[in-house]
Amino acid sequence: MYKIAVFVSGRGSNLKAVFNALTHKNGKAEIVAVVSDKIDCPAFEFAVRNNLQTFSVAANKKNNILSYSELLTKLKQLNTDLIVLAGFLKKIPEILIENFENKIINIHPALLPAFGGKGMYGMNVHKAVFKKSAQLSGPTIHFVDKIYDNGKIIAQECVDISDVKTPEEIAERVLKIEHKILPEVILKFAENKVIEKNGRIYLLK
Repeated sequence: MYKIAVFVSGRGSNLKAVFNALTHKNGKAEIVAVVSDKIDCPAFEFAVRNNLQTFSVAANKKNNILSYSELLTKLKQLNTDLIVLAGFLKKIPEILIENFENKIINIHPALLPAFGGKGMYGMNVHKAVFKKSAQLSGPTIHFVDKIYDNGKIIAQECVDISDVKTPEEIAERVLKIEHKILPEVILKFAENKVIEKNGRIYLLK
């Protein structure tokens, strides 16, 4: 069984989409941990209801919160194959990146390399896309390295936003696609169908 840890900071809509997809693909992959930078993360409610193990983490250890080195130990004990950042708002420290090289992916709510970088998350992204009068948007799944939104792109999907009136409309359209492609990509990893060739990433059929 392919084992994934999902990192979240908010309500966890992508966590729910991944969990539901993996439940329907019983036997291919499972969520072994849900990690947040908050103790009272709303996504934890869903995790607890579905018997998913939860951990809170912070750069500076506090009561009931793991340090990243302690979290690394937990993830290794769980035989974690892949870390999935699904709305996690903190920068991943080097200790995790070095120990999970090419095994950490992030879903970003815009078509990278546009609208990426420090501070570009959540509605900040959609407001920037709206203000630029972009005609297309959509999520990007990419590998995580030591620079914000810099890792190689694994998958993207476009949505027409030429008729939107608000950034919130963009967010709604992009989120629907996020819920579709993130589980698809995770299952590709579980099936060993994500490969790098000639400097590019390919998803095998």
